[in-house]
Amino acid sequence: MKQWLFAILALGLAGVLSGCGKPAAETAPVAAPAAPVAAGHGPGHVHDHSQDKPYRVVATTGMVADIVREVAGPRANATNLIGEGVDPHLHTPTRTDLVALTTADVVFYSGLLLEGRMEDAFKGLRRSGKPVFAVTELVPAEYLLAVAPGSAHHDPHVWMDPMGWSQAVTAVAQSLGKYDPEHAADYQERAAAYQLRLKELDDYARRAIASIPAEHRVLITAHDAFNYLGRAYQLEVLGIQGLSTESEAGLDDVNRLVDLLVKRRVGAIFVETSVADKNVRALVEGANARGHQVKVGGTLFSDAMGPKGSYEGTYIGMIDHNVTTIVRALGGDAPAGGLLGKLAGAAKETKP
Repeated sequence: MKQWLFAILALGLAGVLSGCGKPAAETAPVAAPAAPVAAGHGPGHVHDHSQDKPYRVVATTGMVADIVREVAGPRANATNLIGEGVDPHLHTPTRTDLVALTTADVVFYSGLLLEGRMEDAFKGLRRSGKPVFAVTELVPAEYLLAVAPGSAHHDPHVWMDPMGWSQAVTAVAQSLGKYDPEHAADYQERAAAYQLRLKELDDYARRAIASIPAEHRVLITAHDAFNYLGRAYQLEVLGIQGLSTESEAGLDDVNRLVDLLVKRRVGAIFVETSVADKNVRALVEGANARGHQVKVGGTLFSDAMGPKGSYEGTYIGMIDHNVTTIVRALGGDAPAGGLLGKLAGAAKETKP
């Protein structure tokens, strides 16, 4: 069974060229299951309690894996395929990834074409009857942002809004409860406790970002990953590249943003850990050449979290770092250590 499935997945990779921002003519999103909680659970895919050991969950990104760890607790071992500093838009599954996926008991991925080059692998896993869930595609459609007016595609960066990501926590709890019904109540309880922590994070972000002077609430980053954050906290968000890092920024894009920097006297722009900083540096040089000094306000986590084992390597730490770094660089009021006083690195730089 596993050998057959592995062969199907490997053959499918040859045609996987899509990125999360591609138009419908080039790639179609994987449809969310009609019944999200039960989808993918074929015969034999309910957890066997006869062996008292954790079951195996494989997630694509660290953000998704972090939800699973919080909700499943000691009942599951959760690992993620795409590590720190790695761009999921461009990640093509390796042989090691395919082995991990085929031997997992449950698979979670972010969805909405974030992991566009892995879509064929997910389809093959679903056909095999393995429980496979795209957590953002289970978020209500009315919450999702379109990539462009009238587009059928949605912005996949839902985790940038803690309250949006809280809905993904509910989806994970329901899915794990279906797989392991004996402990469904425990998953719901753990999910509810984690969602309270996400609400505290949201409250902190709202207060801190509101302290930025209104004329300075402009967030310019390497690619367009922060629209959910902007909508949640009333920040104007501009990315040099589009939603997918597979798109390229042209000279016109750079010149347009240089004009904005100079006209509006924006004091800081930001680089990202998983995206090359060459375009951001070009903006800084362009603005400086026109007599407006702009600085790099810090490094943000966009499509990947911080180092494993660090506070920034958790979802809450990731967002705390981003919010605190943005606020301090744009002239707002946020403590150097962030919400819980745990931040390191860029968030502890001297406030301008």
